[in-house]
Amino acid sequence: MMIGLTGGIASGKSSVAKMMEELGLPIVDADQVARDVVEPGMPAYEAIVTHFGTGVVNDDGTLNRKALGSIVFQQEEERRVLNEIVHPAVRRQMQQQKEQLIRSREKTIVFDIPLLYESNLFYLVEKVLLVYVDEHTQLQRLMNRDQAGKDDAIHRIRSQRPLESKRDRADAIIDNSGTLDATKRQLIDILKRWKVIPEDQ
Repeated sequence: MMIGLTGGIASGKSSVAKMMEELGLPIVDADQVARDVVEPGMPAYEAIVTHFGTGVVNDDGTLNRKALGSIVFQQEEERRVLNEIVHPAVRRQMQQQKEQLIRSREKTIVFDIPLLYESNLFYLVEKVLLVYVDEHTQLQRLMNRDQAGKDDAIHRIRSQRPLESKRDRADAIIDNSGTLDATKRQLIDILKRWKVIPEDQ
């Protein structure tokens, strides 16, 4: 079974991914893959430098994400170019990791994809597991976590699709507004229901 784990910024998705890993489930982490494919020497890295120039490269040869970010956040067209370089490379790499895990006889694979809805990647997975918190909790947690000002935190939350609007297409929802124990209990109940882990676990 391919499970798509998703949420929103400061929703606690990473905590749930960690719990799933502790339960022995293999995780394909889209964020990590996105970092890997733009390492020096990778085709996506070469394509980025060719298009955006050496101004987006640090002295040590790695990508200067801040410089690149300031270009693409202000220019829609440049953001599209970057996405067209990075997204296919990420999908290919995730596909390779999935095939490797299938060859290793894994019965369940978890795709940790923060922007599963925004990038419409439903075709990659069979079940969608949404980690949900209400907007007030999300805002408080983001401000506490990143020491972000309220306006900055609101802006970052609004740059993603609202969690509320993601509920409809989720196969299961974990309400992460309470304690981590409560979250883990919900996760275990869902995984038992999906027959991913045995009833007596």
